[in-house]
Amino acid sequence: MAKEILFYGKNIEELRKLPLQEFARLLKSRSRRSLLRRMEEVQKFLQRVDKKVKKGKTTIKTHERDMIITPQLVGLTLAIHNGKEFVPVKVTENMLGHFFGEFAMTRKRVTHGSAGIGATRSSAVAKAKG
Repeated sequence: MAKEILFYGKNIEELRKLPLQEFARLLKSRSRRSLLRRMEEVQKFLQRVDKKVKKGKTTIKTHERDMIITPQLVGLTLAIHNGKEFVPVKVTENMLGHFFGEFAMTRKRVTHGSAGIGATRSSAVAKAKG
């Protein structure tokens, strides 16, 4: 049996029934302030998402990286733009209160290859002998 995930003592069904203002009170200060300042934008975004879900879309593309993950988004797959491409992100209960941009990295890890011929002193000496 899977363990039920609680967010400040409430399960996901209870959170979905809460209005956004009540959900915002459960968040930490930075997320709460961001959500309350942008309440109208968040509600419009959620309405657009609902329309797309009703049409049968499974993945919802967005450029919004500074939007807060709310309980209505749990279970959906969001394709978040990282500046170059859309990164698919499956929204889970553990992501509540985080920003979209935290899950779509904008920078790649640096992987250095081996040095080319003549790039180091040892390879220059080997080149001179050969």
